[in-house]
Amino acid sequence: MKEGGRKAKIFFDGAYAGILEETDSGYSFTYNRAYLVKPNAQSISLTMPLQENPYHSKTFFPFFDGLIPEGWLLSIAISNWKLNARDRMGLLLVSCRDCIGAVSVEAF
Repeated sequence: MKEGGRKAKIFFDGAYAGILEETDSGYSFTYNRAYLVKPNAQSISLTMPLQENPYHSKTFFPFFDGLIPEGWLLSIAISNWKLNARDRMGLLLVSCRDCIGAVSVEAF
C-alpha cells in the first residue's frame, strides 16, 4: 500500500542536491537549481545525470532502492519502524540518513 506524498531531501557530499518525491503516479527526482550551478556539482548517480528537468518513474528508482540496507540490517529497520518490506520509500526515509558513501537522505 503506497502512502503517497512523502518527500526527501537528497544530499551529495553534504550539499543539498535535490528532492525525491512520491506521487500518485510514482516517483520524481529533481535536482536543486542552486546545486546545478555549482562548479563542482556531480550527479548523484550515473543513471541520473545533472539536468534541470525532473526524472519520473512509475516504480522506485533503482539507485535509491540500492541505498536501502539488506539482510539483517533491513530486518532490524523493518521491525524497529514497523514498516512493510515493500515500502521502499519508507525504508529509504528511515534508514538512509547516514548512508555509506556520498549520498544521504533527509525526510521532510
